[in-house]
Amino acid sequence: MDSDGNRDARGTHANPVPRPAGPPEVPGVPPRPSRAPGAPGVPPLPDGSAFLSWLRTPRPEALPGVWRFGHRPRPAQEPERVPGRQLVSGAVIAFLVGWLIWSLLWNGYLGGWWLLPLYAMIPDSWAEPHSFGSVVAVYAYYALIAGIIMVGVGRLGRWDEIWRRYGPPAWRPATQAAGSPPAPEEDPAAWPALRAAGAVEAAERLAGEARQGLMRDVDHARIARAWQGVQRGRHSLATFTGAVLGAGAGACPHPSGDRDLPARRARHDLVTGQVRIGTAADDARNPYAYRGAGLALGPDLLGTSLLAVGPAGSGKTGSVVRPLTESLCLHALAGRAAVVVVGAAGADLGPADAYDVVVRIGHPDSVYDLDLYGGTTDPDEAAVVLAEALVGDLADPHPGSDTRRSTTVLAQLLGPFRAVHGRFPGVPELRQLLDGTPGPLAELRQGLRAAGQESLLRELDARERQMGHPGDVGGVLADRVALLDRPAFAPFFDTSGQSRPFSLKSLDHPVRVRIDLPQRGHADASRMLARLVLAQFTASVSVREDRSLFACLVLDDASGVVTPEAVRGVQRLRSAGAGAVLTLRTLDDVPRPLRGPLLGAIGCRMALSGLTPWDGQDFAEVWGKEWTEARDVTDRQIIAETPAGKAAHMVRRVITGKAPTARAVTVRQVERERWSASELAHAVPAGHAVLSLTTVKGEHAPPLLVDLRG
Repeated sequence: MDSDGNRDARGTHANPVPRPAGPPEVPGVPPRPSRAPGAPGVPPLPDGSAFLSWLRTPRPEALPGVWRFGHRPRPAQEPERVPGRQLVSGAVIAFLVGWLIWSLLWNGYLGGWWLLPLYAMIPDSWAEPHSFGSVVAVYAYYALIAGIIMVGVGRLGRWDEIWRRYGPPAWRPATQAAGSPPAPEEDPAAWPALRAAGAVEAAERLAGEARQGLMRDVDHARIARAWQGVQRGRHSLATFTGAVLGAGAGACPHPSGDRDLPARRARHDLVTGQVRIGTAADDARNPYAYRGAGLALGPDLLGTSLLAVGPAGSGKTGSVVRPLTESLCLHALAGRAAVVVVGAAGADLGPADAYDVVVRIGHPDSVYDLDLYGGTTDPDEAAVVLAEALVGDLADPHPGSDTRRSTTVLAQLLGPFRAVHGRFPGVPELRQLLDGTPGPLAELRQGLRAAGQESLLRELDARERQMGHPGDVGGVLADRVALLDRPAFAPFFDTSGQSRPFSLKSLDHPVRVRIDLPQRGHADASRMLARLVLAQFTASVSVREDRSLFACLVLDDASGVVTPEAVRGVQRLRSAGAGAVLTLRTLDDVPRPLRGPLLGAIGCRMALSGLTPWDGQDFAEVWGKEWTEARDVTDRQIIAETPAGKAAHMVRRVITGKAPTARAVTVRQVERERWSASELAHAVPAGHAVLSLTTVKGEHAPPLLVDLRG
């Protein structure tokens, strides 16, 4: 049984790439322990304390994007913070005032009225000389009066804040005390949901393996996902219980059999589904509730898609794409997600054995091929996707434009070819048909007549008539197909069934896919293939039956990929339980009419350091303005009228070096940009980014300055 509870999930997609031998690296899970609970290749702790500590760590509800693992919420508004010098001086003055009051009382300068309560309460027999009771009572009363004075001046001098800011509480690092284990009905390690449903034996088996250190964080997430399938009625309780009793923490496995990634770089929390990418800077432009908090992304945010823009070397791949792909692969192992990662060959997207399917286009040793038609058998659907890949970037770059003419031309050829041969044409065959080569067209016509396909024969006749007309797009399509009809790609895009093509129709299952695009000498073909994958992805996820399985496409370089149809496809991903991660070196790689619609269709936008001012202007416009408080300070010189005043001003000028002035402060509400184009271009430090977030539920987080190295 897989992570969704299906026993027949194995074989629904291509077989995984063989794993190399050797112990993998020890992953790290924040903040303690330093390694993932039950990491592969590492002997588990005998009592499973690391895993139990990780699982029982509180994860309170927080604002969008906040790293919830061990998070301590802060107030929404920043409390008034007294400057340190003023705080210390006020505390000292308060102490001196208290000392003065006590001295005046002790020496009788204020009279003896403060001793009247003492005389009224003690008996006359205690007032005898050298009486022990009298001495104790008097000095206790003195201590009481002194304590009252100290409490009063301490509150005035804010001694409690001095203690919190500079005393021992500030010396000790904030640590989370390990308390006693929670009650079984509240302990996540005891699986209370299973116990409540009657699966007590399964809960005991899982709890025992957790205590013994045999359970990993991926195991917990995978079994929790399978239990969700039982709650939704997709699988029976008996099947789930039998799998858990038989395999324990290894129940409901991923089709690959993997229970973890070979290595981890980022900090993950599979209970909340988050991956930490940085820390919100302690900057006045960040809301107080976010300052110093960890920033993390998860499916709830990636479901609105993410666009990261920054020049080469700004950290897009290492600080953003790599952690996200790692997190999505972990979600796939837990049965929660299907991920497709597209990047250049050699990009830092994780080791090959972290994926189930690795397609190396143009590489002779590639085990898998890419299905040019996305696994569909409908000629019209195949024509739509293929037209977008071939000439989508040549369409009028306005939101309302499309590639309908190119789609019609391809459909006029794909339909007849499939009717005759039972398959779609390969790249050389499609090029010949688009070029109007007489031999293949005559053979196709003869096959249609023999099969009695009169309607498809009319389609072919129409295509032949259009070939001779000026402005026919068939020639443009043939030129684009010629980019794929190269010797380097000869073994690829095979439709005869002799290769192992991967189809994006497999996104109904938790599969991990990596597609390496050729770069050297084939830049145009790489951009065309990236558009093909994006078009197939948006078409495939919209027809899935199980939309609770999050599907995500990661494009490490989306240059030349953004087209009008791509923008419309990204807009539809949120309702389909899917998302896309796109990175760009500059917004100049997107046609000007599409920049606004693209930024509007994407829910999470990231501007990394090194952005150009004109790119910053687009971000500044989409982030809008906010009302803020502006303070105008005016210094006016004071003119003395009397000789004594003039002398005092002269002495003050000699001492301070400045003329005496009177300061006037004007406070007003003004509307200003959250982040201006100049600030985005020049005020974002290296290794930082400005990130705005939107969840699938519509919750927003304002643009935040994030330290990607924290």
